[in-house]
Amino acid sequence: MGGDVTVKELIKELNLENFTPGIDTESIILKHPEINRPALQLAGFFDHFDNERVQIIGNVENAYIQTLDEERKKVTYDKLLSYHVPCVLYARGIKPDEDMLSYCIHYGVPCLGIEQSTTYITGELVRWLNVQLAPVISIHGVLVDVYGEGVLITGDSGIGKSEAALELVKRGHRLVSDDVVEIRKVSQQTLVGTAPDITKHFIELRGIGIIDVKALYGVLSVKDTQSIDLVIQLEDWVKNKDYDRLGLEDNYIEYLGNKVVCHVLPVRPGRNLAIIVETAAVNHRQKQMGYNAAKELYNRVQANIAGKD
Repeated sequence: MGGDVTVKELIKELNLENFTPGIDTESIILKHPEINRPALQLAGFFDHFDNERVQIIGNVENAYIQTLDEERKKVTYDKLLSYHVPCVLYARGIKPDEDMLSYCIHYGVPCLGIEQSTTYITGELVRWLNVQLAPVISIHGVLVDVYGEGVLITGDSGIGKSEAALELVKRGHRLVSDDVVEIRKVSQQTLVGTAPDITKHFIELRGIGIIDVKALYGVLSVKDTQSIDLVIQLEDWVKNKDYDRLGLEDNYIEYLGNKVVCHVLPVRPGRNLAIIVETAAVNHRQKQMGYNAAKELYNRVQANIAGKD
């Protein structure tokens, strides 16, 4: 499951003005990444009203409110806020009137404001909430940004994941997380990995201990978040095991219902894991751009056979 997000965190993240500071915003939890512009509700239509969404009032909603007489406006506010929406957010620097503030305080609904346009705040709010409320799992592995490709390195403890990550950092790539990677499903196609706050920018090397990558190699050597584009699964070399030597077909691993291309990489003394991971990342990007070296070789062989017939 995703983490809880409070209205207090929302206020801090988007630097919102709080018109009702007496209301405890830390106890109000946001449960949906979608927002609602309550135009229909202000007009009196509450069928299918999703009262768990943030309610945004822009120019259109405010212009309609101005057409209502005093009594009708109070009835409208009372009905809307009686659903105990998580908060009401005024965009474009619009200020709530005294009646709105009175009913917000009565029902314990925070009333907030921002100077930016309704379109801007809607996009920012949905983007941020989608990440914060996305389903999340934690897995044992290392996540590195290699040439812009998010490479998740997994494998048994002690197999060399952290050493490979450190070598990649020394070669100019960026560490996202070592040991534990928190994976969030932000869309049906995208998984995003981050590090737990407590281990961010640290790598554990057996025999040496904990090192601070950011302190040793600078801010350009680390990154806070990265989409997961490729998984490299390290395993001990098994002499008689049949490993894929062509790569004609991609294999996949599934996290939170999303499939990610996965390569099983056998580990043995003398193999430079960092260079292999780099090559896998570049090869993956090349495939995404429409070129598959394995298929190109296959086509050449087929053409060569056909030419001899």
